[in-house]
Amino acid sequence: MEKGQQTVENRWHPGQLVELAITDLSDTGLGVGRFEGRAVFVPDTVPGDRLIVRLVQVKPQYAQGKPQELLEPSPRRVRPSCIVADKCGGCQWQHVDYQYQLEAKRNQVIQALQRIGGFESPPVEPVLSAGEPLGYRNKATYPLGVSPTGAVRAGYYQKGSHQLVNLNQCPVQDSRLNPLLAEVKQDIQQLGWQIYNEHRHQGELRHLSLRIGRRTGLMLLTLVVRTGKLPGIETVAREWLKRYPQLAGVCINLNPAKGNAIFGEQTRSVAGRPYLREEFAGLQFQLRADTFFQVNTETAEALLAVIIEQLNLQGSETLLDAYCGIGTFTLPLAKRVRQATGLEVQPTAVEQAKLNAQLNNLTNVTFYAGEVEKLLPHLGVTPDIALIDPPRKGCEKAVLQTLLQMQPSRIVYISCKPATLARDLKILCQDGNYRLTLIQPADFFPQTSHVECAAFLVR
Repeated sequence: MEKGQQTVENRWHPGQLVELAITDLSDTGLGVGRFEGRAVFVPDTVPGDRLIVRLVQVKPQYAQGKPQELLEPSPRRVRPSCIVADKCGGCQWQHVDYQYQLEAKRNQVIQALQRIGGFESPPVEPVLSAGEPLGYRNKATYPLGVSPTGAVRAGYYQKGSHQLVNLNQCPVQDSRLNPLLAEVKQDIQQLGWQIYNEHRHQGELRHLSLRIGRRTGLMLLTLVVRTGKLPGIETVAREWLKRYPQLAGVCINLNPAKGNAIFGEQTRSVAGRPYLREEFAGLQFQLRADTFFQVNTETAEALLAVIIEQLNLQGSETLLDAYCGIGTFTLPLAKRVRQATGLEVQPTAVEQAKLNAQLNNLTNVTFYAGEVEKLLPHLGVTPDIALIDPPRKGCEKAVLQTLLQMQPSRIVYISCKPATLARDLKILCQDGNYRLTLIQPADFFPQTSHVECAAFLVR
């Protein structure tokens, strides 16, 4: 036995070549196979692939592997739409058949609810997919860099590294943004503006951010800079407005800090408007350069339609929207209830939410700026319906405890991470406080492993 174990150990070290059959996809998008009973996680693979893998990072019970030779491709494997799909870290799943991507995402949600939430047979619907699996992104923010020959680069980082993969177009962003990506990069080159160097914290230009209104076609171009010293920016910005008739404005965002946060706190308009207009769920919205707005307009509208259908609103209800952002879901729902309240930690988002309410003549909605866990206990209202849409880390425990004390008759929990959703639903449903009636996953990020969900709870 000891001798056999020794043999296995010898075959479990960095650099070792092993033959694997991929049987599953992890929630980070990696293929999963088993060797000698231990899990091996391999990028760019699909369940059904049989291949030779080189072990790179080796732990006692699992390893990370690198594909070396594909012996037998999976029937679920497809040709990527992008020539740099195997290098770029923007997408993980361009090589996976789209229908299978949807199945894998549903499975990811079910597994999290069973494993973490303790729900035996969770009521998970098929994944909602609206619009197209390519060309869907209404916003893209590209880090800028310089090639060894001095050429300006823009793109995404290589998988697992800080090497920039240069792009002139991106198949997942709205194709109307592609000319700006290719041409603005050339303009930056000709103007001689210095690209930021994160190691030395020198140079000026950090990111190029592009945003488009899917319904209106209006665009916004933002340069994220260190100090704001860009000679000739006003002149070139006016030229861009002439060159691109759909460009509503050119902005500069100031980010003098070290670190990997993309946007700083100050944004100013250089030419045109500091926002674009967009239509969402029949309402008008103003979106600024750094506004958080769902990146997939069509799927966000489709998920909202499911929420409206499930809630079956009669017009007499009071609604609370915690983590409401600029009112993306609050305002369409406010049209259908008696009174709505939105809570949001970002003061600038709250300003925009109020503005968007005015734009649409909605007078039955109130917005408050502050941390949800601090605002919630002092609201003085018990809503009939609570909508919560927290960041990836999920809800603070204090938020869940306050909701349990408030006892709204229904809760809709929108989540972008199945693991934290499952954890929080377990708390809400324990002791029979709430019953989980439906989970609607939605594909906001085709070609990646990310999945959003709306969970419906009744008291």
